[in-house]
Amino acid sequence: MITGIVIVKNQEDQLAKCLQALSFCDELIVIDDNSTDNSVKVAEKAGARVYKRKLEKDFSTQRNWAMEKAKNEWILFVDADEIVTPELATELYQQATQFLTELNGFYIKRVDYLWGRKVRFGDAGNTKILRLAKKTKGKWRGKVHEVWEVLGEKGTLKSPLYHYPHPSVHDFLKEINYYSNLRSQELFDKKISVNFFSIIFYPLGKFVINYFFKLGFLDGTAGMISALMMAFYSFLVRGKLWQLQ
Repeated sequence: MITGIVIVKNQEDQLAKCLQALSFCDELIVIDDNSTDNSVKVAEKAGARVYKRKLEKDFSTQRNWAMEKAKNEWILFVDADEIVTPELATELYQQATQFLTELNGFYIKRVDYLWGRKVRFGDAGNTKILRLAKKTKGKWRGKVHEVWEVLGEKGTLKSPLYHYPHPSVHDFLKEINYYSNLRSQELFDKKISVNFFSIIFYPLGKFVINYFFKLGFLDGTAGMISALMMAFYSFLVRGKLWQLQ
């Protein structure tokens, strides 16, 4: 028995497809961060139980709170801009049943599609994320870029999870501005400092690594824009952290 959980805010256009792909789950839960669009109606139409809860700039607390609402032992977290393929759905269900007492979680390979193009390299290339696990075996950590820390042995699934982030460059910029606010505050709370050189050279190094060493240039224009955006995100985090200091 698997509970699928989606955390959402104003993503009605993407949510319907996401929840449709989760129809194999025995239970569907949507945690809505006070959306002003039709996200709640979309979730209810898909048969999900909807809870309204303000994010309060802390993704891990939101996810941990959501797990408490689940009835089943196995939890699958999916974002609204992600799609579980039929092949992955079958594998998820089979593995959770087969290894019910042997493994506590599973990593899933995520494949990004950026503006109609499959992203194979750069920052998003070869990404594996822990998204299926037993709810009693771990907790989410980190206010942003959160990680599910699960105890015990874990496996890796073969079928990919499809990710469709940033519908436009405009959306990309809005998201990195929002997430850089959260990340800079998190670093400030941890008393991590920043200086002139890290503000300049860390983003530059980020671009060089993603575009050249991780072969982002092979993804064409989409790869170049992605590498530039992630470098700009690093710059914003450190610039905002400097202001907080």
